[in-house]
Amino acid sequence: MSNPLSDRIKSLPVSQTLAMAAKARELKTAGKDIISLSLGEPDFNTPDFIKNAAIEAINQDYNSYTPVDGYVELKEAICVKFKRDNALNYNPNQIVVSTGAKQSIANIAQVLLNPGDDVLLPAPYWVSYSAIATLCEANFIEIPSSIENDFKITPAQLEAAITPNTKMIFFNSPNNPSGTIYSEQEYRDLAKVLEKHPKIFILSDEIYEHINYGEKPFSFAAIENMFDRTITVNGLAKAFAMTGWRIGYIGGPEWIAKACTKMQGQITSGTNCIAQRAAITAVLADPSEVQFMVNEFKNRRDMVLDLLGKINGFKLNTPPGAFYVLPDISTFFGKIIKGQLINNANDFSMLLLEKANVATVTGEAFGAPNCIRLSYAASVEQLQEAIKRIKNVLS
Repeated sequence: MSNPLSDRIKSLPVSQTLAMAAKARELKTAGKDIISLSLGEPDFNTPDFIKNAAIEAINQDYNSYTPVDGYVELKEAICVKFKRDNALNYNPNQIVVSTGAKQSIANIAQVLLNPGDDVLLPAPYWVSYSAIATLCEANFIEIPSSIENDFKITPAQLEAAITPNTKMIFFNSPNNPSGTIYSEQEYRDLAKVLEKHPKIFILSDEIYEHINYGEKPFSFAAIENMFDRTITVNGLAKAFAMTGWRIGYIGGPEWIAKACTKMQGQITSGTNCIAQRAAITAVLADPSEVQFMVNEFKNRRDMVLDLLGKINGFKLNTPPGAFYVLPDISTFFGKIIKGQLINNANDFSMLLLEKANVATVTGEAFGAPNCIRLSYAASVEQLQEAIKRIKNVLS
């Protein structure tokens, strides 16, 4: 008798980024010298001023259940941050703190989407967007882009993708996996399309906002007539090197915030008390406090682009944000390399893992089937060695 799992879980794909990371760990355990460029995790330690705030919270005996939607002091601090960095005026009743931005996104989708609703995903997109839509029994519709236009969609594409059942669109700038940043004008042009469709809600995922290289991101909710339809998602994992602390949050219409709190109250309840107390210090800190990390990421980006640019067959652009490159490797499709026929990006990514001992992620997982994603949130030495191995295999 087969295991009687629900249709819901059987329909849910495994996260390709986590699957590749698990495969890399498995090979490492077996004695292989694997360099992993698959996870989007900064290799920096959490800054001391944040760690000290957590230690202080422990010493002050914070150990009880927290409010489902987060400590009031943290929600007030998030309001200050939204005003300071994004010109967004939220009040604490519009803020919900969750166990990571992923839970924030899942909450929003669960409270807004019904079975049969359509969700628009400008591609490339983070792997969990489509899976979260699937969990809600909604349909996701990809809006394709390519490296030639820096992985951006156009207003005409957006208009063409909208259906009578469209309920949401997910924007992500700076983008994972491409590093793309939409300018204010580009967002305003897309908003003009959405003005004609007032029943569509916008989820704006801004988790990488502070990791940009001179091109400051613009918050979609700052467009005047989009504010009441936009839910802004952010968190501390990327810019503050706090991936394991699991702090994400939203700002949005109060009725949506209340619904997310209701949902969260039946799933996880309130987020970790110590992490929340430390998060107050983090969100109130001036972004210049973590600029040293951003500067280092830019140096690594430039080095990676230079080294990859010396490998025939890699088509590159220059991503202005996040810490990924998304090269187009479709020139290798149909070729036999090291005895393996490369049919697609998944084959290419597996080739690099098995022959070069370098873990990447297939672009198919992100709606970018001609590409692979490499994270440069790794040490300079690891990046240099990884690209050297890749070049040796492909040569």
